[in-house]
Amino acid sequence: MTAFDLSAERAVQQAVEQTGLDDLGDPSWRDGLERLVDALRDEAQLNELGAALVGGELTGYLGDRMRIIDYRKSHPELVGVDVLPPIVIVGQGRTGTTILHELLAMDPGSRVPLTWEVDHPVPPPETATYETDPRIAETDRTLAGVDVVLPGFMQMHPMGAQLPQECVRITSSDFRSMIFPTQYSVPSYARWLLHEADMAPAYRWHRMFLEHLQSRHPAARWVLKSPGHLWALDALVAEYPNALLVQTHRDPLRILASLSSLVAKLRSMASDAATIPRAAADFAQDILDGLDRSVDARESGTIAADRVVDLQFRSFIADPFATINEIYGKLGLELQPEAERRMREFFVANPSDKHGVHTYRFADTGLVEGEWRERARRYQEYFDVPSESLG
Repeated sequence: MTAFDLSAERAVQQAVEQTGLDDLGDPSWRDGLERLVDALRDEAQLNELGAALVGGELTGYLGDRMRIIDYRKSHPELVGVDVLPPIVIVGQGRTGTTILHELLAMDPGSRVPLTWEVDHPVPPPETATYETDPRIAETDRTLAGVDVVLPGFMQMHPMGAQLPQECVRITSSDFRSMIFPTQYSVPSYARWLLHEADMAPAYRWHRMFLEHLQSRHPAARWVLKSPGHLWALDALVAEYPNALLVQTHRDPLRILASLSSLVAKLRSMASDAATIPRAAADFAQDILDGLDRSVDARESGTIAADRVVDLQFRSFIADPFATINEIYGKLGLELQPEAERRMREFFVANPSDKHGVHTYRFADTGLVEGEWRERARRYQEYFDVPSESLG
């Protein structure tokens, strides 16, 4: 397959052939898919491997959507089942969100979407086999291949079948997801997604997905995470008005440097044109726009002060359990000794350098430090975010 073979119609046809199904539900997915395919074909500079991977991904997302909708038809009792008010981590990437999500997942009273169940959602997971489902091993085999093709990526972003997955992997089946501009250089799609798209359908799909996952393995409370929520806070809180948000904060220029390095590495699997400066050029303005939108949401009252916890990256890294106790206190919950024990054991067993150290420099981005420090001023001053050494 080449990039020129990509089309929305072909992806749908392949998904129908693979699943034997044809119902994709609300047509909200179509606009995003068509725009994404156009951008992948015209802008992403896909290599041969990239074109093949993209074709499989698009078909897979469509197939998952068809299977979940089909399952709901035969299980109408799922429709309208409440998704309990979740904790949603909405900090920008590279601000400690991953380890925070993993630690909160250690609480037996919490439910996080794990990678294996998001990758293979049908049939929904069962409580009795949640730790032994054969899809776990299947997912780990797939992820092992990523480290072969992209040596060093695990140093930047640890992955595992039984580690928490981000919400962008869920909304990808509605084709309104930041996962696509992260994996590929698709600026026209990103502009549509962040500045034109109605995100309400993506969050309706998100709720349906969680209803599906919890149907046979219930959730006392969901703990969710994605930087992608920052650009759609209004749609998020409209769908989950009682959610408690946790926003992690860090020097935006450090975020830009780290993300540009990670995104360039990730994109290099599908494109020989991937570079750190190109990733920075694609992402920098959008990252700061997302941070500014978080300020807008506070000033407008979209995010009520009693529904959000702010935490600084340095404080969290220095004492993660003080931060976690603050989150629980805001929820009116008590961190139980067993939950804290499990969290501490996970923290010790998974140091930040377990897979190596991710090194990066702001200078490698090609961005001018003074210009971007000024661009970040509003966000840093509003949330009192200190500047860091850029190395």
